[in-house]
Amino acid sequence: MSAQTLEGKVAIITGASSGIGAGTAIQFSKLGALLALTGRREDNLSKTGEECEKISGKKPLLIVGDVTVEKDVECMVSETLKQYGKINILVNSAGIVENGSIENTSMESFDRVFNVNVRSIYQLTMLCTPHLVETKGNIVNVSSVNGMRSFPNVLAYCMSKASIDQMTRCVALELASKGVRCNSVNPGVIKTEVHKRGGMNDEQYAAFLERCKQTHALGRPGDVEEVAKTIAFLASEDASFITGASLPIDGGRHAMCPR
Repeated sequence: MSAQTLEGKVAIITGASSGIGAGTAIQFSKLGALLALTGRREDNLSKTGEECEKISGKKPLLIVGDVTVEKDVECMVSETLKQYGKINILVNSAGIVENGSIENTSMESFDRVFNVNVRSIYQLTMLCTPHLVETKGNIVNVSSVNGMRSFPNVLAYCMSKASIDQMTRCVALELASKGVRCNSVNPGVIKTEVHKRGGMNDEQYAAFLERCKQTHALGRPGDVEEVAKTIAFLASEDASFITGASLPIDGGRHAMCPR
């Protein structure tokens, strides 16, 4: 395999103020990318930006905004173009988890999950597409093993991630003739704050991680860096013949069946 590089490539990364988005920004910095980082929380986004600058010596463009606000999404694209003049890579990493079944998921909760996890990705991808066509760039969507397999009590979340996997395949086919690739990563349980933000307390979260010994074939949850490195691979020329793929990064969870 060639020495992986993203030198001189302009990447928009959403959800970069924490978790997988922040980890991806740091990994991209190590590979020489020029970054446009977006997130809702300015303080956390600044921390990610500072860490990236320490690694690469390049100051990322930080865009504070909410992916569910159409004007904010438009701003993410226009500010990136104003700063760098092009877009090579789009990483759609912003996402939320909410618990609930068909018996108790309110329409408000359903809409909230779909607005963040699906609608915002559709809008940002649509706005970036002409610029990605120009650079023959690529898209990496952060989906979940929940898009590939069915789990109870996270109904809206599972539906939203299945939507992203289908969108990944459709966009890959639509843009292939224009030289633009589109793939998704499908993490299992990764140690981030997303589950606590979804409503788990410390005790529940500790039990949830402990249960990963049974629910993941490799016997543990994953780390952000393990996902970030895979995203960087898919975004690089090392993955030049991969499009329309949904790649599980889940310690084997997608392959498991109770017996």
